[in-house]
Amino acid sequence: MSDNLKYIEVAVALPVEGTFTYRVPDALSLLAEPGKRVLVPFGSRKITGYILGDAIPSDHYEIKLILDILDDAPLFPESMLAFFKWISEYYLHPIGQVVQCALPKGLTLCDAAEIALTDQGKTALSDSLNPLEQKVLKQLETGGVSLKTLIKKCNITTSLIQLMQRRGWIVRQQKLKGAKRKRKTFKDPFGEPIEPDTAPILTTEQHEAVSRITDALSKGFSGWLLAGVTGSGKTEVYMRLAAQIIRHGLGVIVLVPEIALISQTERRFRARFGECVAVLHSSLSGGERYSQWRRIAQGQANIAIGARSAVFAPFDKIGLIIVDEEHDSSYKQDNDLLYNARDLALVRAKLSDCPAILGSATPSIQTYYNAGIEKLTELNLNCRVQERPMPQISVVDLRKIRDFRGIRRFISPELHQAMSQTLSKNEQVLLFLNRRGFAAFPVCAECGASLRCEHCDISMTLHKGDNAYKCHFCGFSRSSGANCPTCGSYNIKFLGLGTERVEEAVKALFPQARVARMDRDTTSKKGALLNILKDLRQNKIDILVGTQMVAKGHDFPNITLVGIICADLTLNLPDFRAGEQTFQLLAQVSGRAGRGDAPGRVILQTYAPNHFSIVSAQAQDFKAFCQREIQSRQALNYPPFSRLIQLRISGQDAEQVQEFADALGGICRELKKNASFFHAITILGPAESPISRIAGHYRWQILLKSTSSKLLHEFSRHLLAQKSVLPHHRQILLIADVDPLFLA
Repeated sequence: MSDNLKYIEVAVALPVEGTFTYRVPDALSLLAEPGKRVLVPFGSRKITGYILGDAIPSDHYEIKLILDILDDAPLFPESMLAFFKWISEYYLHPIGQVVQCALPKGLTLCDAAEIALTDQGKTALSDSLNPLEQKVLKQLETGGVSLKTLIKKCNITTSLIQLMQRRGWIVRQQKLKGAKRKRKTFKDPFGEPIEPDTAPILTTEQHEAVSRITDALSKGFSGWLLAGVTGSGKTEVYMRLAAQIIRHGLGVIVLVPEIALISQTERRFRARFGECVAVLHSSLSGGERYSQWRRIAQGQANIAIGARSAVFAPFDKIGLIIVDEEHDSSYKQDNDLLYNARDLALVRAKLSDCPAILGSATPSIQTYYNAGIEKLTELNLNCRVQERPMPQISVVDLRKIRDFRGIRRFISPELHQAMSQTLSKNEQVLLFLNRRGFAAFPVCAECGASLRCEHCDISMTLHKGDNAYKCHFCGFSRSSGANCPTCGSYNIKFLGLGTERVEEAVKALFPQARVARMDRDTTSKKGALLNILKDLRQNKIDILVGTQMVAKGHDFPNITLVGIICADLTLNLPDFRAGEQTFQLLAQVSGRAGRGDAPGRVILQTYAPNHFSIVSAQAQDFKAFCQREIQSRQALNYPPFSRLIQLRISGQDAEQVQEFADALGGICRELKKNASFFHAITILGPAESPISRIAGHYRWQILLKSTSSKLLHEFSRHLLAQKSVLPHHRQILLIADVDPLFLA
């Protein structure tokens, strides 16, 4: 093959392994750069691919020509290629789909650009041009035209557009839908003016943390655990370090687990750093997200704040990555590419040769263990700012309460009295229950059957406000007037409780109080969440009832009482992390109390007051909890002492799914038996998933466990490669979840 021909490595956004080599026509060779999209022939189709770099051609097969190059400039810096390749290898996911996941959805509408004629182009009209060039310039004489329209009317490719751009005849401008006016989030997310803040005097512990990490900023990669109690000022530490980084022209990524928290974090960072802050999260429209993403790529923003996908912010040079509330399960993506943004933050920091900070009041067991074996350096903030005391936590043993009927079913006498006292002082109350809806278990009083979802193996939940039973897994709903599907009776009893039922009870107990509810049902509409947070900040709410959304890092200065309605809901989950999740949730929601001038109090209602997670949460003794939990994990060889990969098997035919799962389990055991180096792998299953059907798909799983991540990945690759020989493989979805957080 000729040496002067250009060949490129292309990744396609399809569920296929590996990359593909294509040849570039001479006319496009100078435009073919890593990070650009290309239109390529793929079988009988034309699809979009991503240029990863140059390729060495093979003589063993015909190499096809690319059809077009779709971008003027690379969509991501070349420095991110190693990051994408690592993700693809570790999460057993095609690299083209990794790149697609990393790019904003608004980017897919690149053809929304408008093409306009320049003065040079008008002059060129009088020159001798080829017919296509003449046709394009004539088309633009009367005004700008969308790229899509121009290509269609003139029957041209974008390569000709790019050539005419380089000659200065035309100009290309993005006119993305949703980005026509200044994005609302450039203003204060609460609609209030932002006054530039003055950096406060640091506490001794904050100063020590800033000093230690500052010394490491210029020394390459380092990993830090900033373990600070709630209200200890972790965000101020982040901002002091970010200020040093942006002075050197480097980028800072700040990951926050929930969109609700992003608004609070954005407000604080913008008060300190102004317009150099960009925000990335899924509530933005495609155009808004693309606009923010482009500001980062073009160097107009130095700080990117966002949820898990912000780990892909297109900085070429990064100086610091921060993961706030690093323990939060929201950092784990639950569909498509099943990545953990906290772990990717450490990987990207290592590849970028910069520090990464994991911050939390309740670090995950994995992170705490890594600090213990010195993979991370631990720094502690043990005191709240301004010497504010930690809240006092009282435990109410629900087993001892005799008269616990009617609306008293949810509010113990101790909690009722504390609420009355708090409201009399014009202070605010937060009631926490990690279950939404009105009643979690509708049961027929005649035959005892529960009302279950038609498509999932799960009980439906009554949502009284919507007059409907709803499935929280697939969204299926039926009228609340429906009869029992088993016996036809309309005599339905409502067991269990949710935030909607607690809200109703609280309004009956305190009719003069202004009560609001914050859960997925009340915050689904755009702007609803910010309105609740704004009303809370402005003391327009006396009592807030909420799910775990209220537990995550919010700063509500006037909340002095937190009532935990039932602390036991997560204790009995079929998951080895159930105790950890319970402790973290209780500690975090308790931390919302007493963050202002008045001291805080927490009343924790439970049926299991002697459970170690409850005892540790009351004592606010994080280290004692971790040490005991680590001993338990070590005895059972669960993470952090082993690595897990969960193979998820699903399909619409129950028999086919079971047959496929059994066959895959057989291959697992055969592979382990025949390859001695796989003996260190433990195979659990196949077994039906704890929730055996979701959205009409039957579910089985196989859990693989080993102390060697390398062996576990190699074993899993062998298994995934065998899918096509298994029964019913075309009807079955097989997914590998690396480092699964939930085993249901």
